[in-house]
Amino acid sequence: MIFSLMTDRLAGGGRKLLIASAVGASMGPAHADTIAPTADIEAQNITTVRAAFDKCRAGGNIFAGLLAPDVVWTIHGSGPVAGTYHGVEDFVEGASTPLISPLATPLVPRVHRIWADGDTVVIRFDGSATATSGAPYGNKFVWIFRMKNGAVVEAEAFLDLAAYYAAIENNEPRSQ
Repeated sequence: MIFSLMTDRLAGGGRKLLIASAVGASMGPAHADTIAPTADIEAQNITTVRAAFDKCRAGGNIFAGLLAPDVVWTIHGSGPVAGTYHGVEDFVEGASTPLISPLATPLVPRVHRIWADGDTVVIRFDGSATATSGAPYGNKFVWIFRMKNGAVVEAEAFLDLAAYYAAIENNEPRSQ
């Protein structure tokens, strides 16, 4: 009798396993359908970001066509430039222009890696230029983008703010 109860329990467990397997198998194709679009979006976002950095290396504006007009850009850290900027104009005037004005040459990025996870893209790069004083300027950056329809709608920037402030404080802005 004990043997019979054990086999009934095992058979019941086997039925549960069979049912669970059938349910899991029926979910498989639906799950596969949701993976491909995410992978496509990730690949498209990486391509968009890489193209913006390639354009910048060739002398173009990295932000043109990359940022949504209402982008929210946060620079982490402390000091006058750290904070959150709302919109392209606010970001360019408050953070980008103060940095590029004391540079005699364009900031040239050297991309180390670009990662994507869903609508989020992370880029690790170094930037270098020559300041108006003739001194070299260099910095290390990590930018985290949330993208929508091929444009950056939210950005977080991590960089060496001491190097940023030194460039601003020790170099005259170039004439416009």
